[in-house]
Amino acid sequence: MLQQTQVKTVIPYFNNFLERFPDIETLAGATPDEVMSFWSGLGYYARARNLLKTAIICQQEYASDLPQTPELLASLPGIGKSTANAIYSQAHDRPAVVLDGNVKRVLARYVAIEGWPGKSSVHQQLWREAKALLPVNRGADYTQAVMDLGATVCTRTKPACEQCPVSANCQAYAGNSVERFPARRPKLKKTSQSFRVLILTDGKGGVMLERRPPAGIWGGLWSLPADEPGKPAHKQLGLELDKLTVLPDLQHQLTHIDMTIQPLITDSEFAPGRVECTSGQRWFTRQQWPELGLPKPVRQLLETYLESVEK
Repeated sequence: MLQQTQVKTVIPYFNNFLERFPDIETLAGATPDEVMSFWSGLGYYARARNLLKTAIICQQEYASDLPQTPELLASLPGIGKSTANAIYSQAHDRPAVVLDGNVKRVLARYVAIEGWPGKSSVHQQLWREAKALLPVNRGADYTQAVMDLGATVCTRTKPACEQCPVSANCQAYAGNSVERFPARRPKLKKTSQSFRVLILTDGKGGVMLERRPPAGIWGGLWSLPADEPGKPAHKQLGLELDKLTVLPDLQHQLTHIDMTIQPLITDSEFAPGRVECTSGQRWFTRQQWPELGLPKPVRQLLETYLESVEK
């Protein structure tokens, strides 16, 4: 969960997730929709799908435990080399290179490494430096310490260099250039998207949803029928635009996309029996849809416009 997401955002999700899925066996027995429902709002949904895949592999091949080496850990879906080393180091108290965002920032300043850490050549240099600094013993303590150093002292802005236990050997601090390291990520080219979605209700709080493709935006989640190139959402279901009510636009931002979502909603005369679901579409009752993994803006729309509908 901490990959791509801040700690303060993760905490309630983490607590709820662990309460529902306290061990690998429980997680492996869950459905994708159930796992997604506990991930909804965190974004980067491939992480949740990979987590479930990994739990199933661990159940089938490792007796519902994690494999014991970094190499085997890194072979599991969604676990990269750094995350595998972090698990290995914490679980077995062994020194291993960890390069989360906080550690990259510490090392970039400590050794004054030029360039954006996400660039392959810079990442490789950081990896070499991190490996050279590994202690012989107390691997778990060191891994936690260097991550916490970046999170609490060597922060992105206003670092507390006077409190840093390694400032005496920090090259950026010695050169009075701490704020220059690490180099910032090149600006992503943002795009804008505007599309309509259809809230097709049965008049009792139930709604038609469709499964998103595995790849791409909101991959694998249930979502509202949306415009496709050359075919608006309402025409896909054979509905006339004048039978639908236009709702206020909803603005939603992703890392590289500014979305304008234009919702349309039917009235209760369009019952499920009169609209044929295409492949990948299903009707969900008022009790069912809140339990699904839904994109944040879709959940927001449904809660806004369907919560008041009588069961």
